[in-house]
Amino acid sequence: MKVSGFTFVRNAVKYDYPVVASIKSILPLCDEVIVSVGNCEDGTLELIQSIGSPKIKIFHSVWDDSLKEGGRVLAVETDKAYAHVSADSDWAFYIQADEVVHEQDYDAIRVAMQQYRDDKRVEGLLFRYTHFFGSYDYIGDSRTWYQNEIRIIRNDKRIASYRDAQGFRKEGQKLHVKPVNARMYHYGWVKDPKVQAKKVNNSFQMYHGSNETDVNGPVSADAFDYGDVDSLAVFKGTHPAVMQERIHQKNWQFSHDISRKKMSFKDTVLYWVEKITGKRLFDYRNYKVI
Repeated sequence: MKVSGFTFVRNAVKYDYPVVASIKSILPLCDEVIVSVGNCEDGTLELIQSIGSPKIKIFHSVWDDSLKEGGRVLAVETDKAYAHVSADSDWAFYIQADEVVHEQDYDAIRVAMQQYRDDKRVEGLLFRYTHFFGSYDYIGDSRTWYQNEIRIIRNDKRIASYRDAQGFRKEGQKLHVKPVNARMYHYGWVKDPKVQAKKVNNSFQMYHGSNETDVNGPVSADAFDYGDVDSLAVFKGTHPAVMQERIHQKNWQFSHDISRKKMSFKDTVLYWVEKITGKRLFDYRNYKVI
């Protein structure tokens, strides 16, 4: 079984993306990792090169900054990276620059890839998500955050990134997937508030007023206000080993009263239904579980 990882990145230093941890977290699961490095204003290329793994294959890309509607440029860049995946790979493992896999899930991921390698009905593997917010101690637990997403796809070039690169489709159709007993740790909302403000404004420009505004619109202040959030819970697990150095370097403070909820009546009802039953009603799914 051959597995190729793939990702894209631009201005990782400027916006403090944990891309080194992201790439390192999938290296043990992959035979190669494709990294598409966009035209940058910082030392992103050198940062990727510093990982020093012979598995990493770096390609260069120039982003089309005119593709702003709905974050379309992110899907285009995902497809560029995917195009470089070796033809003889069975699976392609996609990871974004602010996502990290926990080593405790390696065995489950390997087993799933092996189990479904020859089952052509299975076009992708579905991961659960943990979204950190404000600090490494809190996670988003409201309907704002997506619960699942496809992160391993069959190496079939008819499959392409969908909308803003959150998921994939095959010739416009939802992929048939199997859930894998593993989580993707999303750290995109954990960084110095001043850097987060710059990152949010940059993301807002890419989306031109859609998607990212579900969490927050453009920021006028110099520092992002992590306190303006609908609902958080305390994280009770462990972080991936590749994140430990970054966690120790954290240089800001954030505390939150988890009893405080900032939701509409409808969202409050749906929130508690989910907490009691474990089911999220009316949830959008960009995939078909088989």
